[in-house]
Amino acid sequence: MQQRAYEVMFIVRPDVTEEDLDKLVSTFQNHATSAGAAVKNAEKMGKRRLAYDVKKFQEGQYVLFTLNADGKAIHELERRLRVTEQVIKFITVRTDEEQQRLDKIRKLRAQRTKRAPVEAAPAESESPAVNA
Repeated sequence: MQQRAYEVMFIVRPDVTEEDLDKLVSTFQNHATSAGAAVKNAEKMGKRRLAYDVKKFQEGQYVLFTLNADGKAIHELERRLRVTEQVIKFITVRTDEEQQRLDKIRKLRAQRTKRAPVEAAPAESESPAVNA
């Protein structure tokens, strides 16, 4: 299958220690690589307040994975996130289509600037002051 770019963000319970969080992150990295994904970046974003209570928690520790994977690897990673008790919420977003769209927009903008440079708008004349 084709490798695509994904971001997987998951929220871990706030009562998990830093040491256990490191173990959990490395475990998920190992699961992802064994499923065929290439983890580009694993970023612990710290403890933050949640917008609403999730499983009776008001805050959680955020972790973001940036990876290249196929659908099967993502499916397996999501399955493991779902059954892990410390993980209270997760979301997976495919980012390669968005990146392609942004690259296309940048290319079009670059072509426009090469064709017709943007001229500065003429300065408006100041209105005369009214004496009262």
